[in-house]
Amino acid sequence: MSSFDDYFTAHQDLFAHYNDLVGRLSDEQMAVQSLCPDWDVRGVINHAIGAEYWMTGWEPSDTSPPPFERFVEFDARTRGASRSEFAQIVAETTATRLDDLRAMGPEVLDRPSFSPAGVSTYGRFLQVRVFDLWVHARDIAIPLGETLDDSGFPAETALQEVDDSIGYIVGKKIGLPDPMSIAFRIRGAVDRDILVRVDGRAGRVAELADPDVEVFSDVGTFVMLASGRIDPQEQIDANKISWSGDPHWGETAARNLAYTQ
Repeated sequence: MSSFDDYFTAHQDLFAHYNDLVGRLSDEQMAVQSLCPDWDVRGVINHAIGAEYWMTGWEPSDTSPPPFERFVEFDARTRGASRSEFAQIVAETTATRLDDLRAMGPEVLDRPSFSPAGVSTYGRFLQVRVFDLWVHARDIAIPLGETLDDSGFPAETALQEVDDSIGYIVGKKIGLPDPMSIAFRIRGAVDRDILVRVDGRAGRVAELADPDVEVFSDVGTFVMLASGRIDPQEQIDANKISWSGDPHWGETAARNLAYTQ
């Protein structure tokens, strides 16, 4: 069970990473195409931190959605800003957001709330935000040739967000038929087995004695494939994702993890 302190520290660490990026990247690096087709590096940072801006001051609620329209205010402030001005805006936004979280306290996790995954709890909202910030950090790092740490709570949380959708991924994106089963073996900086059986519909199971397919990957490759950011063939060729058991469904799974972009 994730705690409020876990989520707070994850935001703190991820915000520090974005603050470091805007402080050290050159204008040329900011203009590099990210893994998101519509944005360069600066555009990704603008999007990721702009989301934190429109959440600033919003009280978690299941009746009043966050003021998404406030992103227009943030975009107006950052558009045309110099690199140093942009860095200052990012630093102010992340500091204010941390102050908001600090003031909420642990009980906020169970509060009913709008979230990007629909009406749920504010804890789920924070999980999605950690996932988003973690993935966007790699949308930037990979094109720049930088390596990030894939261990710890932020990586576990990004993987959990994919794990929470694994029934949909296996049933709808991969299309594994009834009554087959598949085990995803995540190894490396994060170790986790994600076990799925199709019994009428695909669903997570606690035990799977003899899966029809096993897929092996590290957390970074797995989450970025599930996010639709990286080319499956390149990861297969680099042996970053592999499989055993049924060869057709192993390859199909490796090529069709993407469920969000």
